[in-house]
Amino acid sequence: MTADSDSIAERAAQQAAQPVRQPASSHETAPAKLSASDKATGHRQHPIGMYLKVWGYLFVLSTMSYLVDYFHVEGVLRPVLIITFMLLKAGLIVAIFMHMAWERLALVYAILVPPLCLGTLVLLMVIESDYTFWTRIIFFGGP
Repeated sequence: MTADSDSIAERAAQQAAQPVRQPASSHETAPAKLSASDKATGHRQHPIGMYLKVWGYLFVLSTMSYLVDYFHVEGVLRPVLIITFMLLKAGLIVAIFMHMAWERLALVYAILVPPLCLGTLVLLMVIESDYTFWTRIIFFGGP
């Protein structure tokens, strides 16, 4: 019985002596094949095909943005299409080339939430400025 308790105590001491390694990001927790150099550094290489596919998507979105001007799209549809294509391209670049798709959710929130809050505040200011402009027109007879 003492031999069993000694071996259990030794295993517990060995496990306690080994530091628990927390991954710095989900790069390290995502399943992937690691090469010998990757195992040494702990980094993961993404397949080149993924980057080429994203590059192709960016090329297609840029072409579609150019075609909006080429076909002389007018009215409200023009800026809506251009901004939509712009946001899609920016999202692809941030997610893939800046590796946000594999980061912890807290880091993603830390980077994406402040600009979204600022955009919301700018939108509220635009609405307020429009109200102020038309109030001046109505009550003072000019800008």
